[in-house]
Amino acid sequence: MYAIVLTGGKQYKVETGSVLKVELLSEEVGAKVKLPVLFVSDNGVVKAGDAVKDAYATAEVVFSGRGPKIDIFTYKAKKNVRKRQGHRQPYTEIKILEIVG
Repeated sequence: MYAIVLTGGKQYKVETGSVLKVELLSEEVGAKVKLPVLFVSDNGVVKAGDAVKDAYATAEVVFSGRGPKIDIFTYKAKKNVRKRQGHRQPYTEIKILEIVG
C-alpha cells in the first residue's frame, strides 16, 4: 500500500515505515503529525478525490535540521564587483507510521 501525501506545498509518495525529508515543520522531535492524503493505492485498488477526503497519514518527527551549504557567487567581469552569499535550507525528517484511508 502506498499513498501520495501533501506537506509544505509538495507531494510525496510514501509507504508505511518510509523516512523522508520535508519542508520545516513547527512540531518538536517525537511529535506525531497528520498529513492529508491525495491518493491511495492498495494492491491495485486506486482511490482518489472524494474517496480519500477523510484519509490521512500519521507520521512521527524524527529530526529537524538544516541541509547542506549552498554557495552563490556573483561577479561582473572587469568591474571589481563580487558578491558571495550562502544558504542552508531548513528541513524536517519524518517517518510514516500508518496510512488510514
